[in-house]
Amino acid sequence: MAHTYTPGLRVTAYTTLTKERRLPIAGEVLVRKGARVKAEDVVAKAELPGTVATVNVVNLLGIAADEIPNYMLKKEGDLVAADEVIAETRPFIKFFRSVAHAPIDGTIETISQVTGQVILRGAPRPVELRAYVDGTVVEVREQEGVVIETAGAFIQGILGVGGEVCGEIALVGKGRDTVVAPDDLRDTMAGKIVIAGSFVSSEVFTRASQIGIVALICGGFDDMDLRNLLGRDLGVAITGHEDVQPILIITEGFGTIPMAKATYDLLAANAGKRASASGATQIRAGVMRPEIIIPAQKPASKAVHETGGETERVGLQEGTRVRIIREPLFGALGKVKSLPTGLVTVESESKVRVAEITCDDGRTVIVPRSNVEAIES
Repeated sequence: MAHTYTPGLRVTAYTTLTKERRLPIAGEVLVRKGARVKAEDVVAKAELPGTVATVNVVNLLGIAADEIPNYMLKKEGDLVAADEVIAETRPFIKFFRSVAHAPIDGTIETISQVTGQVILRGAPRPVELRAYVDGTVVEVREQEGVVIETAGAFIQGILGVGGEVCGEIALVGKGRDTVVAPDDLRDTMAGKIVIAGSFVSSEVFTRASQIGIVALICGGFDDMDLRNLLGRDLGVAITGHEDVQPILIITEGFGTIPMAKATYDLLAANAGKRASASGATQIRAGVMRPEIIIPAQKPASKAVHETGGETERVGLQEGTRVRIIREPLFGALGKVKSLPTGLVTVESESKVRVAEITCDDGRTVIVPRSNVEAIES
């Protein structure tokens, strides 16, 4: 059977995943191999070096650099408070006294007799690395982090912003084509991952932020609202570091687009359960998708298995569920009917490989294979 490889989204009721959790610098791992962890648990910690501040003591006191030890009130390694005097002259007439103050709370790190400057280091900043998912520690990497294995439902979106959160799944609206209004969100949704149908407006997002919802999952969002939310164009860099609450995961694209039935049904079936979600997205090399992970026990039926966080892709084949990702049929769902061999001249007069797609609405269309995305389950 003819087939080709194509990008795809995972939407599966059960799979096994591993998540690598790594500190930005060397630190201390707090859990052992085999330990069961919750998403909120701290599994490793480290301390980032504090901020640096420089005090030009020779200029402030009007002395030579090699004289600086004679005027210092503090020595290397001493703790100081902001605005504390660290060096001073001692003239006979105190009116002519000159002083140098510490600009920050911290420690005297260096007193230089060459430059005449004193370098202060602020307090180290603690970094705590959380598990992100409920699961089991399957590997410990000393001073670096851990690898956690989890199993359950796994759903990927098209685009997201914001970091990692966890919470209970809650539904709002009557179905996957619902356009949610601000009044549909309730105060009881604070701390939850809310599934919001086909479209979320900026007003709904603002209301969700006021309530304390941790994540909004929707079919579509307005591209200008996203720009206003971030204060800039999104570009092609990795997302996930934005300071937004709630995080936003778009499953279909920009505009009012009903959430894919498979995606909505799976999320709805898990309403009330704990889940982890991340808006991190990268659309260039090393593709990264926003995701929702819902830990669960293995069902009695045959399960899909996934390891290392990567799915073994078998390629585009007859019968594969797909989504058309470019106009004029953007967002249409269907199945591959056939994959004609050879090149076909399309409307733009380009010669490309195509796929014959039977859409869910009954239409049969022929589109370039690069215009479709597999929906893997």
